[in-house]
Amino acid sequence: MDLDMAQVRAFVRTAEELHFGRAAGTLAISQQALSKRIARLESLLGTALFRRGGNGVRLTEDGQRFLPPARQAVAAADTAVAAVVGEERPLRVDVWGHLYAPMRTLAQVASAGTGRAGELALGHGRDLPSVTTALLHGDIDAAFGRVHPPLPAGLVHRIVRLEPVDAVLSADHPLAGEPALRPDQLRDSVLWAPGALDRLDFLSRFADRFGIRNTATSVNLGLAHFLTEVAQDPRRFSLLPADVPLPEVPGLRSVPLVDPTPLYAWSLLWRAGDGRPGLNGLASACAEEAGRSRWLEYDPARDWLPEPPASGAGSGTE
Repeated sequence: MDLDMAQVRAFVRTAEELHFGRAAGTLAISQQALSKRIARLESLLGTALFRRGGNGVRLTEDGQRFLPPARQAVAAADTAVAAVVGEERPLRVDVWGHLYAPMRTLAQVASAGTGRAGELALGHGRDLPSVTTALLHGDIDAAFGRVHPPLPAGLVHRIVRLEPVDAVLSADHPLAGEPALRPDQLRDSVLWAPGALDRLDFLSRFADRFGIRNTATSVNLGLAHFLTEVAQDPRRFSLLPADVPLPEVPGLRSVPLVDPTPLYAWSLLWRAGDGRPGLNGLASACAEEAGRSRWLEYDPARDWLPEPPASGAGSGTE
């Protein structure tokens, strides 16, 4: 059975959009042409891939099983074409979680002198869901930030860095003079978040794990504005990776967290089956810098991760 990649691509895009009109628009073809491609694919496979009805478009069970390998097939086809035609465009990488400055880690990888990351075209995603959508649509090649389950089928990630997290609080906070704090010592303080907690997985899980009962949200207008709000109230605190450069905000104190030390996991995320050289080079450069800088040290007796590695720090999910 020989698959027509145009038909497979039409299926994948429709499965992502769950709307024939939108899927056709993204492929720059008519909705009639898209429907014909999918109908021919269904005929070839001998099964329906979509349920069409008044409630919209939904994948059948066979369609759900077909989607992950279909995405891999499309990615492999794109890689094969690029290898023949000599495509040398930069690797398109989005980062998110801007308050935590993900560019620090990517910049260190790019400047490490390995020469293996290649040329990067960097973009800024809003959050993990928007970035995963861009990846699945092929709008970007890879992404970098905190990854947490569940991930859509067809995507894989690898943990690149486990970074200790500090508490930042007002200099007038009752605990501001301590050399270090246990996370549970903050349970009577107010966790100040740069947005709704249901969109900030790390802060939400921290609050649940260590009994932080009081939370409040702000609007993310940048790190300096956010930390100024923290410094203005002696009840507030927030969390930042230890290496994030702090702006000069009067009345702010940064205190290490211990027993356990929370770790913020940075991951590289990409489409399964994408074997383009630039992506392999970036993954290799990240692994080499992680080894040099000891980014993946993790001791469950000393550290806390929302999702501990299943088989050793940095093993990721593939």
